[in-house]
Amino acid sequence: MCGIYGYIGNKTNAAKITLNGLKKLEYRGYDSWGIAVWNGKHIVIEKHVGKIGEALISLPKSHIAIGHTRWATHGGVSEKNAHPFFDCQRKIALLHNGIIENYQDLKQELISTGHVFSSDTDSEVAVHLIEEELKGTTFKNAVCKAFRRLEGLNAIVVLNGPGNQIIAAKNGSPIVVGIGTKENFIGSDALAFIEKTRNVIFLNDGEMIVLSDKNTRLINVKTGITKKQKREHFKWKIEEIEKGDFTHFMLKEIYEQPKVIRNIAENFTNQVIDLSDEIKKAFGTYFIGCGTAFHACLFAQYLFARIAKTHVNATVGSEFSYLMDFLTPKSLIIALSQSGETADIIESVGKAINKKSHVVGLVNTLGSTLYRMVHERILLGAGSENAVASTKAFTAKLSVLTLLAYAVTGRIKKGKQILINAEGEIEKILKKENIAKIKKITEKISSAQNIFIIGRGQSYPIALEAALKIKEISYIHAEGFAAGELKHGVIALVEKGTPCIIFAPNDETYGGVISGAMEMKARGGYIIGISFKKNEVFNDYVHIRDCWEGSSIAGIVVAQLIAYYLAVFKKLDPDKPRNLAKSVTVK
Repeated sequence: MCGIYGYIGNKTNAAKITLNGLKKLEYRGYDSWGIAVWNGKHIVIEKHVGKIGEALISLPKSHIAIGHTRWATHGGVSEKNAHPFFDCQRKIALLHNGIIENYQDLKQELISTGHVFSSDTDSEVAVHLIEEELKGTTFKNAVCKAFRRLEGLNAIVVLNGPGNQIIAAKNGSPIVVGIGTKENFIGSDALAFIEKTRNVIFLNDGEMIVLSDKNTRLINVKTGITKKQKREHFKWKIEEIEKGDFTHFMLKEIYEQPKVIRNIAENFTNQVIDLSDEIKKAFGTYFIGCGTAFHACLFAQYLFARIAKTHVNATVGSEFSYLMDFLTPKSLIIALSQSGETADIIESVGKAINKKSHVVGLVNTLGSTLYRMVHERILLGAGSENAVASTKAFTAKLSVLTLLAYAVTGRIKKGKQILINAEGEIEKILKKENIAKIKKITEKISSAQNIFIIGRGQSYPIALEAALKIKEISYIHAEGFAAGELKHGVIALVEKGTPCIIFAPNDETYGGVISGAMEMKARGGYIIGISFKKNEVFNDYVHIRDCWEGSSIAGIVVAQLIAYYLAVFKKLDPDKPRNLAKSVTVK
């Protein structure tokens, strides 16, 4: 949540560099945005409400700037609540990501000493607190002292105009530093400056970094003592963060799924076998994730029961904290996350580590908090995912989990073949004639107020994920259900013309799902089948060749396309849906 970017160096177009960086981070926040520069005498700030898009700026030349794309957590969406904020003397500017839980007490304290606030946010407290702490000490020490007083999960980036510095500190929210030649960068995601430098420093919680144009200094926030820096090299390609010829990032990322799946089939054998050995040794295996990642966890529960005859547990990441009293050093936690920064996952993983349980991360973002805190990790390798609604990271998770379930039984070669078959089927789905068919079906249901999706067995979590995608980007109320639950209340919602999407693969669930579809049709439902064969109950039908467990991976791609084209027909932006941000870094 919220995109942070900063530049300090030998170029005088710092504001423009920062604007371009923020455009790459807009997926993290797009309520409003702002940039601050130092003009040699005081801070100059420009703020706007809405998306950055093709925005231009009128800020003066400067060699130092910081900028922010906001996803509102405190205070309404307005120019006055957009970041950055400055102190009373306009010598300091600050960006903030997180929630300052004790801001009310701090604000009252600062007002009593004469500080004047211009916004309704908790964030502005931090810049005035630094200004207050600056009396009688160095700027570095003032930032340290102020940051230590902030309660909650927070990251701040501070522009010290007179001192020609950018200082950042974090506890929970991500901060990455890019090391250039006579210039340095800072951001909430390395993707923002990947075309400038591949050499990065990932800040850990409790760390602060001081940037000038020539050097960096890493500091322990608690002690103020300088620490040794660990620099890493970022390998993602620039083309992965560009839309290319695609209208939206989401569509581009849907089309990238076949190569992601093949990469996993061809290159993940050793990692997956090692993790399968951990599962066989564990006394209890728990998959945790939030949103889309939780649906992958639930998919794993069905996979392991069916393929490996092994019981595993799937839990929503935000609820796992309330279910971990039984954890022991023999427990295995497998945490799934695209960003690796989800606050609820980070908190749960931290508590599991404190209980000395073994934790493995399935994560897509190199250097993320989850990536660095777990005992072992598998990097999903899906590449940059810029659209807020996850697509290719989800199919990457399903692919790794399918291999993993077969690896537990010693049949990883069969798992690989299933993935190759799924890849081939997705390639067919993405052919022009099939896209045209899916668009035609989608246009028919684009005015619907409700859409219901059913599945059984491993298709049930796929139905849940399909509903989430539709809700996320088209704002149509969609619900996924286990087909057997229809008669327990759900069917009361079906009326004449209600679109009902049916996942009906060639497995033991087929008959039960078709029976559910017939019940929905009898109440007037418009039935869209996603299946290996046509059935008379379907009003419309998308063919998925039987790929065993891979049928679910191919099936969700059809649902992603339906969700995407629903948003397009409704003239919505599928990349940046309202009220949502890519990385949920606050609780």
